[in-house]
Amino acid sequence: MIWAKANTALGYKTLAIWFLVAAVLATLAFVAPALAVGPAKTTLTIMANGVDLSGTVQSSRLSCVDNRNIKLYKQVGKQQNPSIDTLIAQDTSERHGRHGEWSTGNTGISGKFYARTSRVPGCTGATSNTIIARR
Repeated sequence: MIWAKANTALGYKTLAIWFLVAAVLATLAFVAPALAVGPAKTTLTIMANGVDLSGTVQSSRLSCVDNRNIKLYKQVGKQQNPSIDTLIAQDTSERHGRHGEWSTGNTGISGKFYARTSRVPGCTGATSNTIIARR
């Protein structure tokens, strides 16, 4: 009879341990994807006021909008290709509220332009659309 009581108590302890293990594993299944957050998406815009070019850097992570190196390219062909397009100017973005702003000032050049920023730790790189700037 003593063995039966010990066996039942042992069974309840084993069952409780298995239940606890299952609960921990279930919790990890929901927590692990949240911890595996990758770099925050960055969006880069460009606009022209004559040949004065500027734009914004946007991201859900505020650290991704400030102090980003922005390169302005003059597009040579029908598609963007930084390896052959002409690098016209560079600027560093400055945070204003929840976005960053950049400006190259008056380039004095008409044509098709786009901007790029490289990825940095915690943030993706981005490329703007191509725009046309005219004097």
